[in-house]
Amino acid sequence: MQKMALYFTGLGDGKVRCELCPHHCVLSEGQIGLCLTRKNQDGVMELMNYGQITSIAIDPIEKKPLFHFNPSDKILSVGTFGCNMKCAFCQNWEISQQMTPTRRVLPQQIVSIAIERGSKGIAYTYNEPFTWFEFVLDTSRIAAKEGLYNVLVTNGLVEKEPLNLLLQSIHAMNIDLKAFDEKIYHLLGGDLDTVKRTIERSLAYGIHVEITTLIVPGVNDDREQLENEFKWLSSLDRSLPLHLSRYFPNYKMTNPPTPSEKLIDFYDLAHEYLDFVYIGNLWDPRYESTVCPDCGTMVIQREGYNVQIKALDSEGRCKECGKKIAKIF
Repeated sequence: MQKMALYFTGLGDGKVRCELCPHHCVLSEGQIGLCLTRKNQDGVMELMNYGQITSIAIDPIEKKPLFHFNPSDKILSVGTFGCNMKCAFCQNWEISQQMTPTRRVLPQQIVSIAIERGSKGIAYTYNEPFTWFEFVLDTSRIAAKEGLYNVLVTNGLVEKEPLNLLLQSIHAMNIDLKAFDEKIYHLLGGDLDTVKRTIERSLAYGIHVEITTLIVPGVNDDREQLENEFKWLSSLDRSLPLHLSRYFPNYKMTNPPTPSEKLIDFYDLAHEYLDFVYIGNLWDPRYESTVCPDCGTMVIQREGYNVQIKALDSEGRCKECGKKIAKIF
């Protein structure tokens, strides 16, 4: 299913430059971009993954992770292949760092599957959805017209214009803030300023945003650096949910798993600046459940993906004191 990319510039001599993300890959005839999804075909940038699905499933929305957007929902989740970063610790490297077998599907088919399975929304996840930009745009527009919500699980590495366009049909995002240091981002193949801008722009647009930082020993576990991250997030919105996720060896990274005591220390530190902080991959209800920051009521109790709504009203407020806790679509 060949389709032309939306964001590229012809440079002459048969070369094209991608304008989707900060890498701005310049491709000669037949060359494929860093993300594995865009190819120069006869001086036109064509998409390698439009309508090509590697993964589709009904997931708990908490798996994205989103803890404050329609909690306990089940959501249709879809992904393709490709990514515009090269993290050595990638958890989904089989589909993000190489081309894998796919099956063809149209945007309307994805929306129909979501409706048939009783899902209120669609999550674009598993690999980097911005490398699937055109398909996500087409699908999310149809989904929104059908009354479904759209969720992005993303690294946030995208240029301003395509971000602004896609935000028009997106309702919630989990953005992976991989470190709070430009040098580390450069090593991972990304750009911190771009990701910060994506977070700021998405919040300003009214999108529900949650942040995930995977804590990798020896990479991004400097306490001062993390405290700077927590301070910056708090300056945007103290109620911005933060997920500190435990790393396990994967792909090219063999560092030992993140010590639980270190995660708990960072959790306590983050709580000095943010109302809602969670630890992922530790599987401890104390660090997964939502407690009202104003009155201390247990609002949502979680144990893994077993989610029990305890004191949340239909508008997403604490039943005891009225504090806004979650966004309900």
